Amino acid sequence: MIDGLCKSRMVDEAVSLFKEMHLKNMAPNTITYNSLIDGLCKSGRICDVWDLIDEMHDRGQPFDVFTYNILLDALCKSHNLDKAITLFTKFKHPGIKPNVYTYTILIDGLCKCGRLKDAQEVFRILLSNGYHLIVMSYTAMINGFCKEGLIDEALTLLSKMEDNGCIPNVVTYEIIIRALFKSGKNHMAVKLLREMIDKGLM
Repeated sequence: MIDGLCKSRMVDEAVSLFKEMHLKNMAPNTITYNSLIDGLCKSGRICDVWDLIDEMHDRGQPFDVFTYNILLDALCKSHNLDKAITLFTKFKHPGIKPNVYTYTILIDGLCKCGRLKDAQEVFRILLSNGYHLIVMSYTAMINGFCKEGLIDEALTLLSKMEDNGCIPNVVTYEIIIRALFKSGKNHMAVKLLREMIDKGLM
């Protein structure tokens, strides 16, 4: 119910229902907390989230990887990159291991804020830890290169992506094609555009 309210952007109603659960001595589980935390984060009410985190801790309610990912995503999107990195480095809660989405969220946040070197370091850690990279991981890094005008690096990563069996999606292609046109490499942009059409992505 709380998840449904949050997804419908009825966050105040979700908070009221959550409080009602407490009044009726109904103990929310981690999934319920995560739903409300996610709803609050997406509505820009990250300040209210920390009270819930404290409450989870006080009640002995365990965090999971989704709790951390929600918080990390909210911090990155609100440009609190230093706090996001601190949270990431403290990601050693017993029984919880960062997943590929955890790394991708941080890479994307760092790239969008112009911290390419930090993003590359996180990407390197992701690779060295043996994770199976998803299209979003590569796309986030490719976007970071393109934002800095490093088109050759972006194209090299695109090639590696395909070599590793990860198929670029529409977003991946659009990012590189836009960067190629912007840098005057129209011939290469048109070539990728045709490749995109051949793969049925347009």
